[in-house]
Amino acid sequence: MADNEMASSAGLQRRREAADVTLPDFMIPKEVYLDPEIAKLEKERLWPKVWQVVGRLEEIPSVGSYLTYEICDQSIVVIRTAEDRLAAYHNVCSHRGMRLLEGRGRTQEIQCRFHGWRYGLDGRVTFVLERQDWAGCPHMSDDDLALKPVRVDTWGGWIFINLDPNAKPLAEYLAPVPERVGPFEFEKWRYRWHKTVVVRCNWKVAIEAFNEFYHVTATHAQLQQYQDDISRCEVHGDHGMMYYPPELNRPWGAPAARTGLPLPKDWRPALVAATRHFEQTLKAIWSPRAVLATHRVLTELPPDTPPEVALTKMVEFWKEAALAEGAGWPDITPEQLAKAGFDWHVFPNFIFLMGYDGGIFYRVRPYGDDHERCIFDIWSLVRYVPGGEPTIEHEYYERWQDCDSLGLILTQDFMNMERVHAGMKSDGFSVARTNPLQETVIANFHRALRRYLGLDARTGRRKK
Repeated sequence: MADNEMASSAGLQRRREAADVTLPDFMIPKEVYLDPEIAKLEKERLWPKVWQVVGRLEEIPSVGSYLTYEICDQSIVVIRTAEDRLAAYHNVCSHRGMRLLEGRGRTQEIQCRFHGWRYGLDGRVTFVLERQDWAGCPHMSDDDLALKPVRVDTWGGWIFINLDPNAKPLAEYLAPVPERVGPFEFEKWRYRWHKTVVVRCNWKVAIEAFNEFYHVTATHAQLQQYQDDISRCEVHGDHGMMYYPPELNRPWGAPAARTGLPLPKDWRPALVAATRHFEQTLKAIWSPRAVLATHRVLTELPPDTPPEVALTKMVEFWKEAALAEGAGWPDITPEQLAKAGFDWHVFPNFIFLMGYDGGIFYRVRPYGDDHERCIFDIWSLVRYVPGGEPTIEHEYYERWQDCDSLGLILTQDFMNMERVHAGMKSDGFSVARTNPLQETVIANFHRALRRYLGLDARTGRRKK
């Protein structure tokens, strides 16, 4: 037998043996990412059952404004039918299956471009060309022809849909996320920028890249100049949260302890440098207004200000700048801030990291039926003066490498994602071994995923 055939045979044998091994909770078999049959199960059992983010309310501000959303081979349109009411429908004509609307826009009625059938904003059919041709035919009543409704609800300014008419209410599905992060008032934030890119990796590889801080030390080594990097996790049902425990980390603005560098003697320039670095390399988490206000620590605090005092004053300066501008400020107590954490994963595919007056939000979904690519949405939101938010254009790139404005941090993450997906195909790799303290949210994500898909809880693979 040739050497390459022997290696292939040995790899197959290892996979067969691994399939019969009971896996501890922190181990995830690679087939969950690579097996096209798993992607088919997700299409059948996951995506039709979960609440998913479609977009923001400010994208459909007036009656007739609409927004479309695709997941696998399903297309949904969300449309504002009244000042205080939204509706969602399967985005398909009941005549011959034509897609009705694309992207986003505004319309007074929904018209099929194929044969001209028309529907009202309430989904009722209003015009059928030569309708008398169907005289006496069954299944041709107005109710039969109406657009098929989809459940829609909102939270924090975000629009969610669910394809399952029997799904639990959104508020129940999200709990305890709204209670934990509600004080930040996401509904008062607006777009700073919005980019969508396509990445050559399974959607779960992508979502997990933002589901833990354990990678920061190696992937984002430049951040060690400004922050310590020992994280912990909390799980809440199917959702999870990551944070940096203060008892395990140096105050923000100091170099990571593992660098061996001393604490700053003067914390003022350290805080300015840290906020400026995030602004230059991510353009998210804090508002540009807050970054500028941070400079006040240089002139209004003495050089020997203790770090906890300097950090408190920095946030006070942020608040003063926001109030002076008319943007408002969230009323968040220290207890609420501690409970909120920093980085949330809302099952299955929505992640956000927030500061006081801004944050970054991610949504990841399969690229149609291609389980080796995913669509990755990135939203940077900021609390602006009402009506003073910038006009933005949604940027879309079929290759993330073609977007030259992602910044260093996201570029590092996207490089990892494609390399992980490619590396998982190796015969030398069979399972992911998640950190039981710092990657707990990933293990929890897969517990929920196995439940939806009906995977074997013992092996993490398809049931025989």
